[in-house]
Amino acid sequence: MKAIEIIEPGGPDVLRLCERGKPVPKGDEILIEVKAAGVNRPDVVQRKGLYPPPPGASDIPGLEVAGIVAEIGSDVSGIKIGDSVCALVPGGGYAEYCTANEKCVLPVPGGMSMEMAAGIPETYFTVWSNLFDRAGLENGETLLVHGGSSGIGATAIQLAKAIGAKVITTVGNEEKRRFCEELGADIVINYRIQDFVEEIKAVEGEASVNVVLDMVGCAYIPKNIDLLAPDGRHVSIAFLSGPQVEFNMLPVMLKRLTLTGSTLRARDNTFKGAIADKLQKHVLPMMKEGKSQPIIHSVFPLAEANKAHALMETSNHMGKIILSV
Repeated sequence: MKAIEIIEPGGPDVLRLCERGKPVPKGDEILIEVKAAGVNRPDVVQRKGLYPPPPGASDIPGLEVAGIVAEIGSDVSGIKIGDSVCALVPGGGYAEYCTANEKCVLPVPGGMSMEMAAGIPETYFTVWSNLFDRAGLENGETLLVHGGSSGIGATAIQLAKAIGAKVITTVGNEEKRRFCEELGADIVINYRIQDFVEEIKAVEGEASVNVVLDMVGCAYIPKNIDLLAPDGRHVSIAFLSGPQVEFNMLPVMLKRLTLTGSTLRARDNTFKGAIADKLQKHVLPMMKEGKSQPIIHSVFPLAEANKAHALMETSNHMGKIILSV
């Protein structure tokens, strides 16, 4: 099969089209003939040599795929050869074939393209796990999500609005502001020309945010803590500006705040399968009703994975970047 490999740590040009042997599914796995694969920040970090795959995972990048079931393992039930599926995988997505554990597989929603379906797993698993399972966002609460125009941000906006939360988000330009407003964000702040702390306090008042979903880290964390209401929850899922931060713990104690964070890739299939069950129960119906869907910015051929990575590193995209296989 054709696949993309990382020839050495470095920039986008270290991604190379190669020939690899087709993977063989284990008893609890399926083999997917990949039609499309999502491009995500962890892929970029892996390419740079800073995020090795978990033990036993493929060294081929790619954490989410959509395609047709080509083979099924001896212990798999409920999935048939020929089914259209999307799946969260620990690696191996940038290829013509990829194996996936049966627990981490979802059906492609009716009428959805493979390119769109490839944008579901990594983003929706991550947002559901952190926004609802960890942070417990509820109807009537206020969410602050940084990077609202990213794949994660766009998904968080849609799901939060679907359950009746108020959404505040930050972006880097006016085009991204309009994008987030069209998705339903209530307040969109251009952090390049506005101080998001001052803007939120001016409109919402002091300590008015119930949940923060943060992908920036570093200097944003003390500001997020300042904005959180009593019993607020702060969830870190990335640190684009760095992981090191110094802040005052007193507001955390006085407001009874919860500071948490997570990574998904290394979690076991039972954990991921529990999220998949919730997505099938709660999110796939939202998609059928038109309340949420992956937002696709660009689609590149598999052989142009380097161009997809170069685009992601500019942060000029709005929504997901997808590889067509």
